[in-house]
Amino acid sequence: MRTYADPDAAPLWTLVVPLKPLAHAKSRLADAVREGARPLLALAFAQDTVAAALACAEVRDVVVVTDDAEAGRALAGLGAAVVADLPAAGLNAALAHGAREARARRPWAPVAALNADLPALRPTELGRVLTAASAFPRAFLRDAAEIGTTFLSARAGIELRPAFGGPSRARHTASGAAELFLDDVDSVRQDVDTGADLRAALALGTGPRTSELAGAALR
Repeated sequence: MRTYADPDAAPLWTLVVPLKPLAHAKSRLADAVREGARPLLALAFAQDTVAAALACAEVRDVVVVTDDAEAGRALAGLGAAVVADLPAAGLNAALAHGAREARARRPWAPVAALNADLPALRPTELGRVLTAASAFPRAFLRDAAEIGTTFLSARAGIELRPAFGGPSRARHTASGAAELFLDDVDSVRQDVDTGADLRAALALGTGPRTSELAGAALR
């Protein structure tokens, strides 16, 4: 694995992954899955996302921002660093806090925000996104619906300035971040908010935790 100590190597990335308390996560899935399945799926999505991110050769570490004790224990068990959502002021405040925590640990490293609901994430596809993002001060990847954002990056010394939620593709463009136009990175774009999204992720091939739960969970 490359490290910052290698004189000819770019520093590896720190990823920041936000996760709501499981009881409140993935509310739009409620009509598509059986009662009680939604929190379990939210955790499975996050576990498969974090495991794939940590398996990416371009990633040094993952910082998860959450106040959910169960999720924190599960994701720490995979190797993520877990920090509390001290701002408690929504998604973007949590991401900005996570980026500050990441830079306190590794100030020379680039950081990127990554959705927690990418259960089909493939390490090689994430690596292609990170390599492309390294060419820009800030960069983002649109989601599969082409309205939102699943990934936002900032090089060392550059503020992340997250603007996730709803039509965030337009907001990140307006903020000056470069949009990444890449083929064959569908697993980094396929977040899961609805039953249709979950079926699309399953068609791509989800990680083991999501795959184990999803068949029985879908109505």
